[in-house]
Amino acid sequence: VNMSSNVCVLCSRYTKLGYAGNTEPQFIIPSCIAIKESAKVGDQAQRRMMKGVDDLDFFIGDEAIDKPNYATKWPIRHGIVEDWDLMERFMEQVIFKYLRAEPEDHYFLLTEPPLNTPENREYTAEIMFESFNVPGLYIAVKEQKVTVSALL
Repeated sequence: VNMSSNVCVLCSRYTKLGYAGNTEPQFIIPSCIAIKESAKVGDQAQRRMMKGVDDLDFFIGDEAIDKPNYATKWPIRHGIVEDWDLMERFMEQVIFKYLRAEPEDHYFLLTEPPLNTPENREYTAEIMFESFNVPGLYIAVKEQKVTVSALL
């Protein structure tokens, strides 16, 4: 079975998305998400209790900027994921809307900052394997010059 690889370079301000072997990203979008705010800003516990329709009512990237009646959040700060609930929703849109991929049919290459904690790396892998059922994942340190086409 020949599975292609998707590449996601996740940064605090922008996320670059594309396909292994391409010379440049297919998309460069702001790393933000706009959600209906049913709780105070940053109150993850309250947001978890409001699961349901609000979970489906969100926007990412350029669509999330200045969205009326929505709170714009940045789940990554200084290169480190600070809000895992929002990050998972962000990745859902990245995979299905932008990359238009069935995650179980693609390998993924993600990036992380050099000082990322092992716990964050583990949680990233948990989301990708358990929530999206990816068959394979490689997490590269951003500062390493990874030749993505060599990973094919």
